[in-house]
This record gives sequence, C-alpha cells and structure tokens, in this order.
Amino acid sequence: MKTLKAIVLLGLLSTSASALAEKIGVSMAYFDQNFLTIIRQSIDKEAKARGLDIQFEDARGDVGRQTDQVQSFIGAGVDAIIVDPVDSASTPQLTKLAQQAKIPLVYVNRTPGDKSLPAGVVFVGSDERESGTLQMEALAKMANYKGNVAIMIGNLTDAGALQRTKDVEQVVAKYPGMKVVQKQPANYARNEGMDLMNNWLGNDEAIDIVAANNDEMAIGAAMALAKGNKKVLVGGIDATPDGLKALSQDKIQVTVFQDAVGQGKTSVDVAQKLIKGEKVDSHVWIPFELVTKENMQKYVDKSQ
Repeated sequence: MKTLKAIVLLGLLSTSASALAEKIGVSMAYFDQNFLTIIRQSIDKEAKARGLDIQFEDARGDVGRQTDQVQSFIGAGVDAIIVDPVDSASTPQLTKLAQQAKIPLVYVNRTPGDKSLPAGVVFVGSDERESGTLQMEALAKMANYKGNVAIMIGNLTDAGALQRTKDVEQVVAKYPGMKVVQKQPANYARNEGMDLMNNWLGNDEAIDIVAANNDEMAIGAAMALAKGNKKVLVGGIDATPDGLKALSQDKIQVTVFQDAVGQGKTSVDVAQKLIKGEKVDSHVWIPFELVTKENMQKYVDKSQ
C-alpha cells in the first residue's frame, strides 16, 4: 500500500512539475534547411537541459502559416515565443501580436524588419555586415584582387541575404581590377545554386569568383563547375558540416562560420530571462568567423 501511495505521489509531483514548467513556442521558417535544423536542434537541447516545455512548428516558408502559429502559441498561453522569421518584412505584425498579448518574443537568425524592437522583444543573431565582408575579402585576396564576381543571393525578401550581397558589392568596389557581373537569387538551396551556375556557364559568362550567401548555394555552384570542368573560386557562408566537407575537398575555397548552436542556445537563454522579467539588450550578437582550409579543423570539431 505504501508503495502504491509513493507511486501515485510521484506521478502527481511529475504532473505538477510539468504543469509548472515554462512553456516556449517556436516557429521555424523551415524544418528542412541544414543551417536552420542545427539551430532547431540546439534550441531543443538547451530547452530540455533547462527543464522547459517546448513546442516546435514548421512554417514551411509561408508567412501566413507562421502568423497563425504565433497566434496559436498566444492562444495556448505560452510563456515566451521564439521565431525564425520566414520573411523580414513580416516581423512587425508578429511583434505587434506578441506585444498585445504581453508575451516575450525572441527572433533568431533572420534579422527582423522592425525599425526598432520594443521592450520584451529581442533579436539573437549575427551582424550581417561582417559575413559577406569576411567572405569577399578572403576571395579577393585569393584572386589577387582581380576578376569577375557573380553573387548568389539567398532570397530577395531576406534582409540578411540583401546585407550579405551588399557586403560583397562594397568589397568588390574597393578594387579596380574587380567587378560584379552577375547577381541572382537561388533561395539558399543547393539545387537552385547548381541550376543558376549551369545557366551562367551556358551563357558563356566570364566568371572568376562566385560569392554565395550560404554554403548550400556554394556547394550547388561547385557541383555545376565540376561537371563543366571550370576553375572558379567559390565562397559560402555558415560553415555547416556539408560546407566544411566541401572546403576540405577543395570544392569551395572559403566559408564564414555562423554559430548556429550558439544562436539556438542563446535564444533559449534570452527567452527565459525575458520570462523572468530581466532586462536584455534588443540585439544580442553572435560573431561571424572566417573559415579557410588552414583553420577549418577547429570548426569541424565544433560541429561534432
């Protein structure tokens, strides 16, 4: 009888602890993008380590679906919301919804389009003014500051992609022997990067350097170049495991480490601080780092 009572009591305590656990709703722009998968896994691991109750939703690249997910989180009475935005331009509406509900909101990875973030709303990510600059300066040096540059843009509605592209253009403009000859979107996707590179090759574009807004597009470009037996310098951004593998095989020449694990962990930390009423800066920056074949092992170790 005592054993039965103990089991019942343990069950009640477990249920009570679960009910008391802080609840966080997370809406990711995509579940099937490599870099975002690392962020999602990091959020999940950190939340579980802190004893938080967490719910993930996949917006599948749909702004309306993401808005509905945020509204559902609010209706369910979550304690905080983490959003990887589908579109930077959509965030003011999400900010308004969270503010009206008085629920802390953390944007992660993709820069929100809000002119300013109110108290209780924080962005955790990396300063995109660094990413394309580090990438293009390294590629320019490898090319002896000469050559035609083609830019693969993530997408035309993503503030991060547009800033990375601007970074590259500003670096190229510094050197008289260099110029941008192509600039088109490939939606952060490997297959679209390969298709775009094939199109450029098919049009006999004179390209010496490809600066892609992420590793996936860079890998796609490298695949197309390998088939065409073309020697072109290729750079990516993110230093994903696949990107590092491509770097080790000389398929791409440079990438830039964006700390997906750090962004995920920090977004959970910030969300919990906001729940507790602690003050947090409106922007929490996770630095970018240049990765070449010479220093890549450090980042391989980090990714394992």
